[in-house]
Amino acid sequence: MQLTTQRLVLRELREDDFEAVHAYTSNPENVRYVTWGPYDEAGTRAFLKTAIERQNATPRTSYMFAITLKESGRLIGHCGIYLTDEGRQAVLGWILHRDYWNRGYMTECAKELLRFGFEDLRLHRIVAYCNTENGATSRVMEKCGMRREGAFKKSKRGRPGIDKEWNDEYLYAILAEEWCP
Repeated sequence: MQLTTQRLVLRELREDDFEAVHAYTSNPENVRYVTWGPYDEAGTRAFLKTAIERQNATPRTSYMFAITLKESGRLIGHCGIYLTDEGRQAVLGWILHRDYWNRGYMTECAKELLRFGFEDLRLHRIVAYCNTENGATSRVMEKCGMRREGAFKKSKRGRPGIDKEWNDEYLYAILAEEWCP
């Protein structure tokens, strides 16, 4: 499965993506606002193994994609849409190598995930969460037409020895009838 935007190709992850994926999953700055990592090589290999297994699952409830540059094929991050509520709702997630931040790639990617979710998967509602300190991700969600529905205090457990014990997070959402391609 493959999705295409003006500058990106979103394709399924492969085992040979290890080096490119490990470049950002092992970087503390890249994983600052997520609940996993930084990964050592074994952690990145385990992540890829799980992602590939989920791609092959039936019924499919997880669509994870490598984010690649259309022009060069270079892998710069990954994203996903994860089905909940018997396939009528989903959660978005993403991570982008820090060398590619602030270029509009994530907004372009997130808009395509929303299109895929509403048009192809026929979802009713799509949500996304982010750490309240992650202003860049909040802006991506807002640019995509998602609205902030909630602010949760100390709702996401931090990584032992890395984060605060508990982190605050925002919930963003959009309904199919609100989505404008």
